[in-house]
Amino acid sequence: MSLPSAVRLTASCSRRTVSCSRLQFLGPIQNNFTHSAISRSPTTSYIRLYASRSKAKSTADLVPGSKQALTSEAARLEYGKSEAKMGAAVEWYRKEVAALETRASGRVTPALLSPVRIELPGKGKDLVKLEEVATIGVRDGSTLIITVFEEHNLKVVEQALYAAKLPNIVPQRQDSRTIKIPIPRSLTSSSCDMDIHRFSFRPTVEARNALTATAQRMAEESRVQLRKIQQASVKKGDYKKHSVELEEFQKLADRNTAEVDKILAHMKKSTGAR
Repeated sequence: MSLPSAVRLTASCSRRTVSCSRLQFLGPIQNNFTHSAISRSPTTSYIRLYASRSKAKSTADLVPGSKQALTSEAARLEYGKSEAKMGAAVEWYRKEVAALETRASGRVTPALLSPVRIELPGKGKDLVKLEEVATIGVRDGSTLIITVFEEHNLKVVEQALYAAKLPNIVPQRQDSRTIKIPIPRSLTSSSCDMDIHRFSFRPTVEARNALTATAQRMAEESRVQLRKIQQASVKKGDYKKHSVELEEFQKLADRNTAEVDKILAHMKKSTGAR
């Protein structure tokens, strides 16, 4: 081998050796640097504590505060009294609006009997609407015809008609399933213009608006009455702020107020008044 060839071979081996040693040298340095960087970074330790089996409690039975029922016996009694009073106020308004609606429409409609509630035997004190146990029709434009679905309910329907104490409503039993109620002409002729050719009464626009204004005034009186009942019950109970009792009494008042608004809106729609 010539001298230049030997020199080139030695140089080549030396470069390979340096290269390999350089790689071996840089590897540990890089690893040590990374390890030192991680070791210097701030660390936070979290310790999670677990309840023992003897003290562990299930959350399945927990009820949110907004859904909790009244737990106090005094609160439940007062709630029942308020519910009955508010229900009576709403039924009074429903009865008055039914009479106003009949006068405003100028004709006899089944809505005249909408305040009637029936206590069926075997149902406890739960009252049902007349439409749930019978059909209501109109004959000759001045007579209401009630036909019960079952004969044994005729007596309780007749008793409910008397108990409703609707003005000028006198039920007359026709057969084992039918009751007729003649409506006096004076009940539908107030503030109306008579059409002699058709023997019917057509209320004027002014008459309908006046009757609707009366219904709106009664609605506001009913809302005030509902608020007074709620405030009296809350004051009597002396409940804490944001308590379950305050929320339940507020829901009760809101529900009955919404029913009053619904009755008024139905009258406006049926009579076409603004």
